[in-house]
Formats: sequence, C-alpha cells, structure tokens
Amino acid sequence: MFAQNWIRHFHPRPESNVRLVCLPHAGGAASYFFRLSAAMPAAVEVHAVQYPGRQDRRHEPLIDDISQLADEIFTVLRPAVAGPLALFGHSMGAVVAFELARRLRDTGDHGPVALFVSGRRAPSRIRQEDVHLRSDAGLIAEMRRVGGTDPRVLLDRELLEVVLPVTRNDYRAIETYRVTPGEPLECPVTAFVGRSDPRVTPEEVDAWREHTTGKFEMHVCPGGHFYLDQCQPFVTGTVEAELCSAL
Repeated sequence: MFAQNWIRHFHPRPESNVRLVCLPHAGGAASYFFRLSAAMPAAVEVHAVQYPGRQDRRHEPLIDDISQLADEIFTVLRPAVAGPLALFGHSMGAVVAFELARRLRDTGDHGPVALFVSGRRAPSRIRQEDVHLRSDAGLIAEMRRVGGTDPRVLLDRELLEVVLPVTRNDYRAIETYRVTPGEPLECPVTAFVGRSDPRVTPEEVDAWREHTTGKFEMHVCPGGHFYLDQCQPFVTGTVEAELCSAL
C-alpha cells in the first residue's frame, strides 16, 4: 500500500521490457506524465512518481529536501518496480532522478539502464536563487514567467491557497540543493532543453555530460521550460530509441 502512494500506473504494460520512472517538476504531479505514458510503445511501461502534499496526497506533509525525497522514493522504488528501469525527470525531477540513479548504483543494485534529464542544469552548475523566499506575488510572477500552470489557477484565490505552498516548498527544495561529491554514473544520459527556457541555458544542460562516463546526448527543442507539451512526439521517439539501444 505504501508503494501505491508513490507510484502511478496510467497504462499498465506487464509484458514490457523496461520501466520508465518519471519524476515531475516543482509544483508538479504524476499526472503531468499521463500523455507521455499513453504515447509510449508496448515495450515501455511508465511509472510516474507522486510526491506527497499534492492531489490525492494533499494531506501528507511536504518534503523540502531533495536528498530526503530521493531516499523515500528509493525505499519504495525497487520493491515496487521489477526488472530493468530507466529514469526521466523534468526540471526539479531531473535532480531527483539523478539522486535516485546514484542510490541505485551505490547500494550495489543494478543502476538505471538510462537517465533522461529535462529542463534542468547539471548538478555541477550552481546558481544562487531565491524564488522560495519571495512574496506570494513574486512567486506567482515566476510561475507566469515559466509557464506550465493554467492561467485560471493563478487568478483563483482558493486554488492558489492550495498551489502556492506546494510550489514554494518545491522551489525551496531545489534551490537549496547542492550535489555531494561522488563517482559519475555509468549509464547513458540524454538531456532535453527548450530553446527559449527562461530558467536554464543549453550550456548549463550540456554540463550533464560531466556526471556520467557513459554516452551523452543533448537535444535542444523548440519551446520554453515546458517544451515537452509541444515536442512530445520527438521526446517519446528519442526515449524509445535510447531504451532499445540500452537494452
């Protein structure tokens, strides 16, 4: 039952060859990956992670530390997800996916067959950011700038009372994260970034190559921080091809 709190299966594919575990962005939920799950071929089963404090887990305490979040996901991940797995993380989720990959590797378990990182600079590239310290108006302004939130939500005070604490918590988690020294991963890493993303540059994304001894590829897609909304067919095809190669 504990694993069911964390993992969502929108399109079960028990005969699949690999499980793709997807980690959402700050303020995001597992449902963000519903369309990606539906678009995957029969050989790939998507497992989307639901962080506490949102949607059906809205009454659970939030976690504002990336390491703690990765630890808790790791605890349930291996028992719940059998066979080869890959990780896909968008924005904050890219860092959570990276930390999960390290834990899978460091505990002697089989590491992921591939890591996909999206819309996030490499852990080795540090910026001083303070979005989580801003007023509600400042946080709302940042959400408008980045996109990905229904504009109607940003105009609804009752909805904002639900959304803002979760989003602020997640910004605190990712803005205070600092990578700890360690050996690079060995799995292939594929990075995606929107050409017009206001929160990250292609140069910062390219630095993900420093975190693996395996193959590295970067794809610059049309669009902003949520480029995935318009480039899903390309991303889906790229992920599928990489997983076929990795297996």
